[in-house]
Amino acid sequence: MLPWQIWLIISGVCFIAEIATVGFLVFWFGVAALITCLLSLFISNVIAQTVIFVILSVILICLTRPFAEKMNKNDNIVTNSNAIIGKEGVVTKDITPNDVGQVKVSGDIWTAISTYTDIIPKGSTIKVLSIDGVKLVVEPVTIKQPEKKI
Repeated sequence: MLPWQIWLIISGVCFIAEIATVGFLVFWFGVAALITCLLSLFISNVIAQTVIFVILSVILICLTRPFAEKMNKNDNIVTNSNAIIGKEGVVTKDITPNDVGQVKVSGDIWTAISTYTDIIPKGSTIKVLSIDGVKLVVEPVTIKQPEKKI
């Protein structure tokens, strides 16, 4: 088997391996092997070809990997539900320590739970701490005192 054929096979294996990985690293070895494959038509020394392959791989990785990572960076996109974290709302159904209640935040009614150890009565102001599945985790900001009946 001729050296250019070996480099072509190495290149193909690297490209196939890149499909199975998500790091965008093996791709550059494939590119370096492909370039080395072309250069092997003019350079017959296998050691020189290997050195060229290693140098090209390092250069390609060092120059392009930071750019590829920047392009692939996933910014935290705020979804509609995540956008309400930190917002305040009003309790529409009492929230007890062992049971869910309901709150109204930004015009939407949500099922809510709390880590607060007492009942958060209807009408109290709450702050959304997080989302647990389809329930908001809230804490009281102001507790509405029950009206005294005379």
